[in-house]
Amino acid sequence: MPKREIFTVPNLITLLRLCCLPLFLWLLFTVKDRGAAAWLLGGLGATDWVDGWVARRFNQQSDFGAIFDPSVDRGLFIVAVIAILIDQSMPIWFGGAILAREVFVASVMAIATAFGMKRFAVNKWGKRYTFLLMFAVPLILLGQAEGAGSQWVTGLGWFFGVPALVISYTTAFNYMPLIMTNLRLGRASGSG
Repeated sequence: MPKREIFTVPNLITLLRLCCLPLFLWLLFTVKDRGAAAWLLGGLGATDWVDGWVARRFNQQSDFGAIFDPSVDRGLFIVAVIAILIDQSMPIWFGGAILAREVFVASVMAIATAFGMKRFAVNKWGKRYTFLLMFAVPLILLGQAEGAGSQWVTGLGWFFGVPALVISYTTAFNYMPLIMTNLRLGRASGSG
């Protein structure tokens, strides 16, 4: 399959996940059903791997998908955290720390890429913190829904959330030398 192909099954799956964002916002703000919004967000996080698996399994990887999928994932996550903060279902310090890290790393990556940085894969710790946060944030939201076991669910959210936040900042710090090295490599290969 051509690397420039846009209309692939994995990209369609990513697009469908993106189209669930208005449904999440509607459930949270219009229906005011934190439980349903949390379950939807958790489902979106749990299915994050599907598009990548389909792309690899059926040889439908594309340059567009390599940018589209992580951009949608980050966009969904950032908008969800902002919405949960607006709903006051998450402490400001926690949501703010998540957003500050995501915006900082995304900005640095975008600027470095614009200046010719050679792309590199997310390391295993980056994938781990993302996995943990994709469960922690919906659990924290679900814990704010009225119902039996909400304190237990909130506790489970914090059990995943605090280590995820620590790992996220550690990986951000560790990415900086890698970004500088790949920026030099990209610029050197572009000028040669």
